[in-house]
Amino acid sequence: MIPVPAQTRVWLAAGVTDMRKGFNGLSALAEKVLEQDPYSGHLFVFRGRRGDLIKVIWFDGQGACLFSKRLEKGRFVWPSPADGKLSVTGAQMAMLLEGIDWRTPQRTWRPLTVG
Repeated sequence: MIPVPAQTRVWLAAGVTDMRKGFNGLSALAEKVLEQDPYSGHLFVFRGRRGDLIKVIWFDGQGACLFSKRLEKGRFVWPSPADGKLSVTGAQMAMLLEGIDWRTPQRTWRPLTVG
């Protein structure tokens, strides 16, 4: 996982992004489309058209970092384009990176009684 501080926000760019973009292109999208400062230290996550590739751009204080992940099977669960942008928690981001549906996580078991 990306070693980011706890107070860091994670922004998802709803819809589809051209995955040919690199540091400059994704930073420009964070500024123009998401209306956020790309140098704020927050994570900005973008998904490709097929849905199996995401890119994360993050400024760590020393420089820009660009991470990408491609799923071998399945697709990343993504918000609809009508949402525009969406802020998620670090736990939801971890589920997203694992290919889990982060919108409605299901607990596997809950105790019925104590003891």
